[in-house]
Amino acid sequence: MTAAPADLAARKVTAGERLTRGDALALYRHAPTHELGRLADLVRARKHPDGIVTYIVDRNVNYTNVCVARCNFCAFYREVGAADGYVLGFDEIFAKIEETVALGGVQLLLQGGHNPDLPLRWYEDLFRAVKQRYPDFKLHALSPPEVIHLSRLSQLPVRTVLQRLIAAGMDSIPGGGAEILVDRVRRLLNCYSKASAAEWLGVMETAHELGLRTTATMMYGSVERPEERIEHLLRLRELQDRTGGFTAFITWSYQPPNTELGGSEATGVEYLRTLAIARLVLDNFDNLQASWVTQGGKIGQLSLAFGANDMGSVMIEENVVRAAGAAYCMDEVEITRNVEDAGFVARRRNMHYELLGEPFFRQHAVPRFTELDVAREEGDEHVPPELDRYPARSRAGKLRQQSR
Repeated sequence: MTAAPADLAARKVTAGERLTRGDALALYRHAPTHELGRLADLVRARKHPDGIVTYIVDRNVNYTNVCVARCNFCAFYREVGAADGYVLGFDEIFAKIEETVALGGVQLLLQGGHNPDLPLRWYEDLFRAVKQRYPDFKLHALSPPEVIHLSRLSQLPVRTVLQRLIAAGMDSIPGGGAEILVDRVRRLLNCYSKASAAEWLGVMETAHELGLRTTATMMYGSVERPEERIEHLLRLRELQDRTGGFTAFITWSYQPPNTELGGSEATGVEYLRTLAIARLVLDNFDNLQASWVTQGGKIGQLSLAFGANDMGSVMIEENVVRAAGAAYCMDEVEITRNVEDAGFVARRRNMHYELLGEPFFRQHAVPRFTELDVAREEGDEHVPPELDRYPARSRAGKLRQQSR
């Protein structure tokens, strides 16, 4: 009797062989969830036999919510001139860094909207100011669509923009804005204009050529088909074969509340299946993060049995998925407890997955927190003074500068 395609694919995983597109789709569609978990855990254990699960203490800072991209799955963005649109001032960002360092943090994850009134020079000035004050602090900054936005705004090639940002202090690039790397899906999500699949991959390949390490992501559960999720993973695997520049992969489910697109959120079981398939397909990625910020702490913990070897970031602050209704929070104490209760050893790391030591809270007195901070308190509409250094491009920005 001939074995089913999913059974044949499972045997390939056990033998350490690379999965094809058909193998991955057969497993995703037909393998029982517990079998996917078993296979993903097998691969995870091969790559990480020491039983260590890592995490990073950093802060997710969204420096502006003003955005011209208008992705229909995003509840975070505000249109240019909106009363609740904001840009963080340099001093606000410095204060966030101080709080992060006090909690053992080593970097900022810095991402934001495509704001036409923030030119390339604003980013360069910010990065240099951060490095001058905190020379050892890392900037994990600007997703590929943000880099493309700056390239268009400055009319400079992506490579030149990246070179200038690196010279100013950029240390690595987060994988945001990937959504699904299939242009049919990107058009339906209204994010094709901000970055096609080829453009997103092109920024990452250029960054890797320039010596930067980056992460890769996937937002699933919106309008894509199962085979398009697999296509996304295969495109990442192909680029990783060429450059080896990705440090980790993170997947999370689309968060529909408060969005134009609407719909319903994928289940926790679907998250675990998607994570497991990612571990099996992405055989050249060492690290997979658990997305507790969208799934909650317990599914985050269960992720460690479905291929994840990293609990991601303590975060401290989050604004994007919170805008869509997700408000999970885990401080370092709770992340460590979840890791250890699952039978692993918890260790702090940096963005390059170099181990930094045992949990910070076991060596220092740090305050507990049960809720993630926000970019700004509600009702705070002040405009940072440094914005006047840069000529505004939007009508709203020009009117604001003329009135000052």
